[in-house]
Amino acid sequence: MTDRKIRRKAIARHGSKIFGSRIARLIFASNLAGLAILIIGAMVLNEMRAGFVVSKKQDLVAQAQIFTSLLGDDATTPAPKLDDEAARQTIVRLNLPERVRARIYSPDGELVGDSFYLSERVDIDALPPLQEPSSFARLGANLSEWASRTLGPIMPRRSSDALVAQSFEEEFEIAVRGQEAASQRFSDRGQRIISVSMPIQRVSAVVGVLTLESNDIDEIIRSERAALIPFIGVAVLVAFVTSVLLTLGIARPLRRLSVAADRIRAGASDRIDIPALTNRKDEIGNLAASMQSMTEALLERIEANEQFAADVAHELKNPLTSIRSAVETADRVEDDPVALERLRQVIAQDVKRLDRLITDISNASRIEAEMTRVPTEQMDIAGFVHDVVQTYEAFSREERSVSVHFRDDTMGARLLVRGRDGPLGQVVRNLVDNARSFSPPGAEVNVIVDQSNDGPQTIARIMIEDSGPGIPEDKLEKIFSRFYTDRPAGTAFGNNSGLGLSIVQQIVTTHRGKVWAENRAEGGARFIVDLPAI
Repeated sequence: MTDRKIRRKAIARHGSKIFGSRIARLIFASNLAGLAILIIGAMVLNEMRAGFVVSKKQDLVAQAQIFTSLLGDDATTPAPKLDDEAARQTIVRLNLPERVRARIYSPDGELVGDSFYLSERVDIDALPPLQEPSSFARLGANLSEWASRTLGPIMPRRSSDALVAQSFEEEFEIAVRGQEAASQRFSDRGQRIISVSMPIQRVSAVVGVLTLESNDIDEIIRSERAALIPFIGVAVLVAFVTSVLLTLGIARPLRRLSVAADRIRAGASDRIDIPALTNRKDEIGNLAASMQSMTEALLERIEANEQFAADVAHELKNPLTSIRSAVETADRVEDDPVALERLRQVIAQDVKRLDRLITDISNASRIEAEMTRVPTEQMDIAGFVHDVVQTYEAFSREERSVSVHFRDDTMGARLLVRGRDGPLGQVVRNLVDNARSFSPPGAEVNVIVDQSNDGPQTIARIMIEDSGPGIPEDKLEKIFSRFYTDRPAGTAFGNNSGLGLSIVQQIVTTHRGKVWAENRAEGGARFIVDLPAI
C-alpha cells in the first residue's frame, strides 16, 4: 500500500473537513449552545418586560393619584358632582407625555374627556399612520413568541405577573366602587397597554373615574433588542472564531497524530515525526512527544528482538554444524575407537551447549515477560540478597568447591528498593554463577551490600567479587553483549551461553539502575549493581 493510499484511507476514516471531526463538532456545539441560550433569553426578555410593566404601573398609579386629587379639588361641585368642562380643562393643563393617555368617565360610564382628542398633537400621535413592520421586527417578534411558548412553562414566575390581563369594563367596575384598578391588555393593533383606573372623589362620593394608559412597553423592549444586536453579532463572531481556533489547535493535531499512527501501523513509516506538535508547550505537545517516544521505544524493542532472533539462530547453528560434522566424520573412522570416542565427546559437549543455550533463551524470554506483567513491590535489599546467597551454602560444604559469602556493609541501615523479586533474584544468581565459573577451586566469592549516594538520591549497591583471572580492559563493556562467550584458556567450554550478563543488564536497566564491571587491585573481577533506594 502506497503512502498516498494510506493517507487517503486515514483521512477518509477520520474526516477531511473541520466538521468531519467529532471533537470539532463538539467544540462548535458546546460554544454555540451557550450562545444560543443567551440569544433566546435576550429575545424573550420576560423578566425585563415584567420589570417594565411593574415600573410603568407604579408610575401611572403615582400620576393618577396626583391627577384625581387635582380633579377632586378643581373639577367637582359641592353637590357632589363632576364638572365636565372643568375636568376637560384640567386634562389639557396636565400636559401628559406623548405615550400616556388620560380619560375621564362619569360614574355611569359616559366618556367626559380624552387627552388624545383634547391635545393639539392628536392627529399625529393619537392616530399614527399604519406601517408594515420591518423584517427584523417580524423576526424578533416571531422568535419572542416561539421562545415564550417554549420556555414560558419552565421559566420562574415573579410577583410582576400579578398585573393580570382584564377588559376595560372589568377595570372600570372596580374603580367605580372606589378602589384602585390596574391591568394590562392589547389594543386592536396588537400593542401592549398598561392601564390604571382610579376613582375621582368628592369627600367620599365617587363622581368619576380617571383612566391612564401607556402603550410604550413594546417599543422599549424593541429598542432593547435592537441595542443587543451588535453585542450578539460580536458574541457569535467570537464563538465562531474560538471554535475554529480550538478545532485547529485540538481536533486537527489529534487527527494528524492518528494519521501518523495509521501510517506506522501500515508500515509506510517507521516513526512519528511531527516537529510542529512535539514543540508545542501544552498537552497536545506532551501527547505527541509521548507517542513519538513510545514509537521509538517499540521500534527499539522490535529491532532488539530481531537482532536477538538472528543471534539465537547463529548461536544454535554453530553447535548443530559441529554435531553434523562429527556425525559425518564418524562414518569414516568406524575402525578407529580413539577417534570415535573423541567425536562422541565433541557431540556430547555440543549437545550440552545446545541445552544451555535453549535454557538461557527460555529464561531470557520468561524474564522479559515477567518484567511487563509482575508489579513492583518494596524490598529490603540486604535481606533479599542474603536469602539468595544462602542457597549456595550446599556448594560451600563441598570439597574444593567455590564458596559464596555474604556481607552487609550498610551498618544496619534498612535499604528499601522498589522491584520484582524474581528478576532481581536472577540478577544476583547470574552474577554469582558467573563469578564461581571463573574462580579456581577452593576460592571465595564475596557478595557485599553497601550504601552510596548519587546526588540527593540514596543508592543500594550490590557488589560481587571473585578471585578469577579478571577481565581484559577492552572487554569491560563488551561482556554485557548477548552471546558474548570469550573465556580464558582452561575454563569449561559449553557451560555458558553468553546470555547471563545480558539478562542482568536488561533487568537492572528496567529497575532504573546501573551495572558495570571492574578489575580488583588484588586480582579478580568485581561486578557492581546500583539500584535507587526509596
